[in-house]
Amino acid sequence: MKISVLGLGIIGSAWAKNLIADGHDVRCWNRTPKDFPNFHASIQEAVEGAEVIFIVVADPPAVQSVLDQIQARLLPGALVIQSSTISAKWTQLFAEQVQRTGALYLEAPFTGSKPAAEQRQTVYYLGGEPEVVEKARPILEPISSAIFHIGSIGSASTLKLAMNMNIAGVAQSLCESLTMCRAAGIPDDVYFAALTRNASRSGVSDLKEPKLRQRDYTPQFSLKHMAKDLRLALETAAELSVSLEQTVHLNKIYARGMAAGWSDDDFIGLMRLLDNNQKNEVT
Repeated sequence: MKISVLGLGIIGSAWAKNLIADGHDVRCWNRTPKDFPNFHASIQEAVEGAEVIFIVVADPPAVQSVLDQIQARLLPGALVIQSSTISAKWTQLFAEQVQRTGALYLEAPFTGSKPAAEQRQTVYYLGGEPEVVEKARPILEPISSAIFHIGSIGSASTLKLAMNMNIAGVAQSLCESLTMCRAAGIPDDVYFAALTRNASRSGVSDLKEPKLRQRDYTPQFSLKHMAKDLRLALETAAELSVSLEQTVHLNKIYARGMAAGWSDDDFIGLMRLLDNNQKNEVT
């Protein structure tokens, strides 16, 4: 198929390479030019004649910018797969904008960081009409390990934000518990060996264990993107009249990490705030 991938960040790049390997005619675009196969500097050229368009950018303003630039080029019946993590409110607005052109809109947020995307292990949460979901399956199934149709437009975005809230909370608890053990002189080998046989072991702890051991904060999922997701989750909760006290506190911790200049690092890099606190207490 003729596919456009708009946004060549960590995930978009991996998907684009896999779609090319699957034999699709893939054209790529990124706001910042990249040395990448089939790259087009013009977003309009990148979507010309496209049957499927993936949007994988940072936040609602970035999605809005992309749609405003490509709206006039969307073909009737073309499928826009919007995979940026945004909120239900924005999803519904973007769906209306796309559908006015005669194109189809599918919200497709996902879970799985860089390794999962590269290894075709992405898990998609889909929101939209059943017939639109079925049209997307032949494209999404080869680059994913699971697809969940959550419900109508907006439902998948809310679920995705809820999942990321959970990941951020688990990661912070992991960092704090590890910091306490290190301060008590308990070796990392002992800590992680105990964790593997504890009910609190998780996919997050398995994924981040090597990074925490090596103090490697290169991004699998960046701090700035998780911070954005927490902000959108709190906005969504307010719209639903739900109180999220722990997430409110966690959002403040993320703001400290951003202020420290770690926005492009992996979100597990917030461990450095705890390291710094411990050093300050010692001195």
